[in-house]
Amino acid sequence: MAAAEAPRVLVYGGRGALGARCVQAFRAKDWWVASIDLAENEEASANVVVKTSDSFVQQADQVTEDVGKLLGEKKVDAILCVAGGWAGGSAKAKSLYKNSDLMWKQSVWTSTISSHLATKHLKDGGLLTLTGAKAALAGTPGMIGYGMAKAAVHQLCQSLSGANGGLPPGSAAVAVLPVTLDTPMNRKSMPEADFSSWTPLDFLVDTFFDWIAGKNRPGSGSLIQVETTGGKTALTAANL
Repeated sequence: MAAAEAPRVLVYGGRGALGARCVQAFRAKDWWVASIDLAENEEASANVVVKTSDSFVQQADQVTEDVGKLLGEKKVDAILCVAGGWAGGSAKAKSLYKNSDLMWKQSVWTSTISSHLATKHLKDGGLLTLTGAKAALAGTPGMIGYGMAKAAVHQLCQSLSGANGGLPPGSAAVAVLPVTLDTPMNRKSMPEADFSSWTPLDFLVDTFFDWIAGKNRPGSGSLIQVETTGGKTALTAANL
């Protein structure tokens, strides 16, 4: 009797702090893991290296084509879009245009591409996660580009849950809306912060595992706030 084939996951942003932790954790459980990022993750089973471009269509076509070549007819159990970044600035900031452009590329481009990949390569009943932000449930005057981009991700997630959203039968699109993740970069840039209010990366990784397995998986289109207080993390659905 042939051995069961290993489950498969695509991690978009597999070289970032959360993405690299996802790659590491899923590989440790003997999953086949493909990382999609601007550089390779050596721990992944396979890599799709994204070519830098100022054209969304060009970048999206390249990633879609390369993932298609990599997977062929094989389907994946989950697509985790954990790419993103942060930049501040109000509407009067000199960096408004540059930062807004960067936020759009890091959050909206990646989420849009991940969504289309899900329509082509996700199994029936599979999971697509997107990364929003709790802050973007309201105005973000001190970080306008960031807020706009994350709000667009929230809207995308809700649209994907519709009957005509394009996802495979029984699958779900769920957005996680963290406040601050406990990453080395964040600790370096905010050394005086209260780390007990930051969400550990492993909490999200464990949450993704549960949701993929169908354990406590929110309904498709859900925006799930991730809040940590005193070292304890809670998940609550945003009621819009």
